[in-house]
Amino acid sequence: MSGWRARLGFLVPPGNPTVEPEMFAMAPAGVSVHFSRLVAHGATGSHHGQDERNRSMVEHVDESAALLAMVKPNAIMLAHTATSYTLGPQNEAELVARLREQCGTLVETAFASVVEALKALRVRRIALGTPYDEETTRQGKALLERHGFAVVSHGRLDNVRSIYDETPERAYRLGRAIDTDDVEAVFLSGTGMPTIPILATLERDLGKPALSAASAMMWRALQLAGVREAIAGYGRLLAGQDPLSPLAGRGSG
Repeated sequence: MSGWRARLGFLVPPGNPTVEPEMFAMAPAGVSVHFSRLVAHGATGSHHGQDERNRSMVEHVDESAALLAMVKPNAIMLAHTATSYTLGPQNEAELVARLREQCGTLVETAFASVVEALKALRVRRIALGTPYDEETTRQGKALLERHGFAVVSHGRLDNVRSIYDETPERAYRLGRAIDTDDVEAVFLSGTGMPTIPILATLERDLGKPALSAASAMMWRALQLAGVREAIAGYGRLLAGQDPLSPLAGRGSG
């Protein structure tokens, strides 16, 4: 039976080519991953019109979630961090509660997964890196601060034509650029920017935790589904190691 250990569902923005391969890469044995596309129109991956696309995905999310619920996943993740930036805490909580009731299973957002992951890593002072425009980056910073984190450094990729054309190498350089001595962990936002291939290398080079929306989302989905397994190669969060250990997360890059 597919997913004899757990089935994980992911609601993915249209045009996003990154979520599926990254979730497949991280899924442990016996865990299957399943996907449904959210509804939005316009130029996918571009900064222009992102807020409108976010609102469209929220408006139509019930139908996408209902289709995904047919495979009876143990947990469903809304795989788009910036949607939470648009919604804010209250609207996000209402959306999640509605989807949980509708789908009859646990539902979480990528951003909420990041919040839980940062708590698990026992860090408060973070650096935020995004592939977004300045306004969306500012929204993300403000939301993290509302959850009690100190965003002591932040930055974004320059010259982004489409988030979905970005590379792991650019994500790595962004992580290096936003790190400072007083940063306890580096967070790379955006499920469309490829991050999984470089997280362990970034951690090793920085000597501190590095996580992304993708790694936090898989970590949280497994947690909600009751799967307890250390997954090497994607940073100390998924490896389940002591976040304060300088040797933690030394998987392959």
